Amino acid sequence: MFSSVVMGLASTGPAYSLAAALGIIVAGVGLQAPIVTMLAFIPMVLVAYAFRELNASNADCGTTFTWATRAFGPRTGWMGGWGLIVANIIVMVNLAEIAGAYSFWLVGLNELGENRLWTTVAGIVWIALMTAICYVGIEFSAAVQRWLLCLEVVMLIVFAVAALVRVYTDPPSTAIHVSASWFNPFEVPSAKALTSGILAGVFIYWGWDTAFSVNEETIESTRIPGRAAITSTVLLLIMYALVATSTQAFAGVGTSGIGLGNAQNSDDVFSGLGEAVFGSHDTGLVLSRLLILMVLTSALASAQTTILPLARTVFSMAVHKAVPSRFALIHRRFLTPTWGTLGMGAASIALLVLMTSFSQNVLADSIDSVGLAIAFQYGLTGFACVWYHRKVLTRSGKDLVVKGVLPGLGALIMLMLFLYAAFVVYANPGYGSTTVDLPLIGRTGGVTVLGLGALLIGLLLMPVVTRGHAVALKLQRSLLPRHLPRHAAVDSASRYLPADSGSGVGGDWYDVIPLSGTRVGLVVGDVRGHGLRAAATMGRLSTGVRVLARLDLSPDELLSRLDDLVEQTAHEDRVGHGLGRLRPHADQALGVTCLYAVYNPVFGKCSLARAGDSVLAVVEPHTGVVDYPELPPGPPLGIGGPPYQSTELELPPGSLVALFTDGLLQATDGRGAGLAQLSHVLAGDRKSLEELCDRAVATLLPGPVDVDATLLMVRTRLLDRNQFAQWEVPPDPAAVATIRTAVSKQLRDWELDDLTFTSELIVSELVTNAIRYVGGPIQVRVIRDRTLICEVSDTGHTSPNLRHAASDDEGGRGLFIIAQMTHHWGTRYTPTGKTIWTDQDLPPADGQ
Repeated sequence: MFSSVVMGLASTGPAYSLAAALGIIVAGVGLQAPIVTMLAFIPMVLVAYAFRELNASNADCGTTFTWATRAFGPRTGWMGGWGLIVANIIVMVNLAEIAGAYSFWLVGLNELGENRLWTTVAGIVWIALMTAICYVGIEFSAAVQRWLLCLEVVMLIVFAVAALVRVYTDPPSTAIHVSASWFNPFEVPSAKALTSGILAGVFIYWGWDTAFSVNEETIESTRIPGRAAITSTVLLLIMYALVATSTQAFAGVGTSGIGLGNAQNSDDVFSGLGEAVFGSHDTGLVLSRLLILMVLTSALASAQTTILPLARTVFSMAVHKAVPSRFALIHRRFLTPTWGTLGMGAASIALLVLMTSFSQNVLADSIDSVGLAIAFQYGLTGFACVWYHRKVLTRSGKDLVVKGVLPGLGALIMLMLFLYAAFVVYANPGYGSTTVDLPLIGRTGGVTVLGLGALLIGLLLMPVVTRGHAVALKLQRSLLPRHLPRHAAVDSASRYLPADSGSGVGGDWYDVIPLSGTRVGLVVGDVRGHGLRAAATMGRLSTGVRVLARLDLSPDELLSRLDDLVEQTAHEDRVGHGLGRLRPHADQALGVTCLYAVYNPVFGKCSLARAGDSVLAVVEPHTGVVDYPELPPGPPLGIGGPPYQSTELELPPGSLVALFTDGLLQATDGRGAGLAQLSHVLAGDRKSLEELCDRAVATLLPGPVDVDATLLMVRTRLLDRNQFAQWEVPPDPAAVATIRTAVSKQLRDWELDDLTFTSELIVSELVTNAIRYVGGPIQVRVIRDRTLICEVSDTGHTSPNLRHAASDDEGGRGLFIIAQMTHHWGTRYTPTGKTIWTDQDLPPADGQ
């Protein structure tokens, strides 16, 4: 906890932040600087609650990038991450500039401290040194931070107390006594002044979120960073209120000398106050040098803790494929992001050189532009918190306040600050030190151009960065069923939730496949991996399942054939790369889990087999009891192992069956806890399938998801006894006429007289073949569904072949005629033999 608070405080760099921003605040609001500094605390602590709640739900070093991605999608997440990168890199320029100048002032080389070239060189050296310290590791960084922060806080307190004592005992000519009007926000001259002041105040509080950026390296990562953030902001409020008040009381707000309104001191109010407060002799000289050292160490500590979250954010973005994967490399010894740390250090140096070459006052303009990036990032995080937790806001009053109201208010304040400052205050050509003549717009303040321009660069990069996720998701959704077919055997509903990370779109799929004899195939599968390759692999496998299912294979045989397909594909993937050597992108079908079930509504029986550890939930219709039947084990596809086995369940009509992937249970504390929650949702509930799907997803996945999740629910039916008829036929040629008459009578009872002739012909041909080539026993079944189905079953295991008979052949035309007179026909094998089936379209009803 202590180290996290230290990290949060050190990252804000209290002394550096006050030195760089207090003059800007005074220039905008005058004597009301103390209250404006305190008002900036309000949106900060509100946003801190958003960070705390999001971290408790999902501790990820990507912070705003990860949370915004999960709440709003990869495009918004990318912009959140880009805003954080922009703010951190720009502030590194400020830190380096101040650290460079104070390095020379500390040793008495004041002329070099005023020289832009030499301060830039010194700033480059300091950035390189801080980058190296961060590269060594988080533990060493935290140890350095503790010592730097202790010196900083002690000197700030000594300075503030000494300044107040001087005001009331030996005041300088600039001194003014503390007044209650300083703490009255209504004394601020205008809304513009208040906005610019608060936005500058936001800058001095910024940095406490470093505690969240190192959450994955923190003990109790979901709890301690949140507490540390709230504690840090409160401590900063106390410290800033004391120092701002004492500094203003001592130096005043005049525009000359040490006055805080002096434009020459606006970018560094402490450089001339040390000797003024402490004196220039003996102890005073030492303390004034310590004050300079304090600002220097504050800038260095803030630089170090700026590199830490920056590198880890880029690392998280690389893991999620939002930036090149090279930035996700971890040093084996130091366990820090190699390219993320070194790359961001190099980017900061490059921007420092660029800005000091073109800007007249790089420090002041970049500080204000950082305020825009901060407001954008923090506002987006607040909105992400509300949307992320939207399904649990009504769970309790506490959830509503800390997950909804407080983050939402913080986000709205940040949004208003951003818009008003960017398009009104900072856009004024008279604001800041630089102006830019923009085409079609005219002269615009350099702060707006710098701040919005940096964000717009991210907007331009966004389509390129998120294209892979968008393509994968589009492919994934195009391969899944758009609408589940209506079927006599089951009612069905489904939900598919793609992962919310940039690379998260994976290979989950589901399907409801109509089969012969009113049977239905149910399948749920999960392809290992993410991205476009996983989605393409899913498409290949789902198509394979559909094709194999149409062959009326049993579940175990279908999985065996699918396993052969996976192994063959993997073997072809190795061709040309040496035996046993996979390409760098190995076939992602290896290790696929799949559950395939076939339900027969005639008998109310369901046969199923699985590859992997898929689970099936069955709810008994009368008692509402949820059961998870024990299924025969089967290896994941492509892995190899024992053969697949089928099992059979007897399902009463109205049984609820839920098939799902492991992604549905990802947010629970283990599979057992997840299954218990699912049982609670399904038990004894006769809601519609759509409502049950929504309830299951809301309960088990209340927030965004790390991996794809798929849920398929069906409620079984039994065919009504009036919908089918069946007969046992003896293996006697004389029985053909009898069965033909029985079928004809049944069709007349169903008012299907138009199909009588073709049906008699079909039954005659199939029964005759069974008698001639197989013998008894023989069974005939006709089913009236959306089509008329005729089935002839026998004990033979040889399928008849359709062929074109020659003109002089005496036989061989029977199946050819049947194929011409029916819509579909085929053969399926059973444990006792085979069944030949045909489908005929029903005649249109009257008036259609």
